[in-house]
Amino acid sequence: MQKEGIPFSGFLYAGIMIQDGKPYVLEFNARMGDPECQPIMMRMDSDLYEYLVASSQGNLANMPQVSWKNQSAVCIVLASKGYPESYSKNEKISGIDLANNSGAMVFHAGTKLENNSVLSNGGRVLGVTALGATLADAISNAYIAAQKIHWDSKYCRMDIGKKGLRYV
Repeated sequence: MQKEGIPFSGFLYAGIMIQDGKPYVLEFNARMGDPECQPIMMRMDSDLYEYLVASSQGNLANMPQVSWKNQSAVCIVLASKGYPESYSKNEKISGIDLANNSGAMVFHAGTKLENNSVLSNGGRVLGVTALGATLADAISNAYIAAQKIHWDSKYCRMDIGKKGLRYV
């Protein structure tokens, strides 16, 4: 973007697919999208706020290099059955605290709070993100936490992150 004379300040996220051992860029996003940013934020060891302030003031070049935890991270999206087509809403969700207390972090995407209960309110409902010493550990930790969460139409893909195990 600098070569084209277009000033840019913000996040630039590359969506990458690996095919036959070669990475291909599918897209660039100029935002912190979910669920992509959730594992990244779990690994960040620096204070994000300091970098946001420095960027907004044009002082990012004066900041030290961002530091990262020496761990892998995985986000498991818990969706409502039928997503992205037709799906149920307003189903009571339980187990979020159990998942958070297991070392994972549960990010809300399609939920709402009503009468002190968390209810489903979208297709992609929760992002369960966990760290691990290895990618296999992070996958295992995320699925263990995700299994603690329940609602009637919960759907969870069982292959998340596993393709990446071939490359570590």
